[in-house]
Amino acid sequence: MSEHPLDVLFTAARDGESVVVPPGWGQGRATFGGVVAGAMLSRVLAAVDLPEQDVRAMTINFVGPVEAGDARVTAEVLRQGKSATQVEARVMQADASGVESVRAVALVTIGAARPSSLSLAASPLGKDLPEHDSLTPIPYIEGVTPEFIARLDMRLAKGHGPFSGGADGDMHGYMSFREPTDDFGLAHLVALVDCWPPAAGQMLTKVVPMSTMTWTMDFVAPVTGTGADRWWYEVTTDAAHDGYGHTAARVYTASGDPVVISCQTVAVFG
Repeated sequence: MSEHPLDVLFTAARDGESVVVPPGWGQGRATFGGVVAGAMLSRVLAAVDLPEQDVRAMTINFVGPVEAGDARVTAEVLRQGKSATQVEARVMQADASGVESVRAVALVTIGAARPSSLSLAASPLGKDLPEHDSLTPIPYIEGVTPEFIARLDMRLAKGHGPFSGGADGDMHGYMSFREPTDDFGLAHLVALVDCWPPAAGQMLTKVVPMSTMTWTMDFVAPVTGTGADRWWYEVTTDAAHDGYGHTAARVYTASGDPVVISCQTVAVFG
């Protein structure tokens, strides 16, 4: 049985509502969003017993911080038709006084393949990627970088660190797990997709709080691979004003095949 923390969490979410959110994946006082989203997706797929390659889209709202420790992950089928299924998932967690509240909500769209005259594949990356080993991993620095950085191998090819006064909000790079997972599926990739800091934050010149409010993913190809695979991430900041940033990203395999389109709305408190 795998002992990787994400394998344990996602297996628990598949088996039932009660989970233990693992320590060591924090960003500030919250568990980083990819772990939360992966747990919700795992619960959804178990609740409807449908193949993960039929997941077409997922939208997540982060209502409050999910902390390490006991939590409940629920899934409710809103509608199940002949081919399309809509499921709502929630992460519930109690505060110090024992009062339980919603910490995250997701809507997952699942659609079985069906005959269609429309056929247009997502465009491949269309350019050569830099050698992975030529790029320096983002280091984990205790008390400076989020603690989940210690779990992931992130190698920036374009862009800057947060609050560095960059000229734009674009960022490219590789992402993978430092310790490969024994299991690997769509929930693990979802966890990776959220690992990068809000891209708009690199344009700031001072440290201010930032947090993702909404996150939408479209899955444009079936996800295959192992826990040791590397994935390429490209994000553009489309707009940032009034205390909010809006970003659009694409995720590719290391060979340039597209798999995920990811968009976020980020709150910027300064």
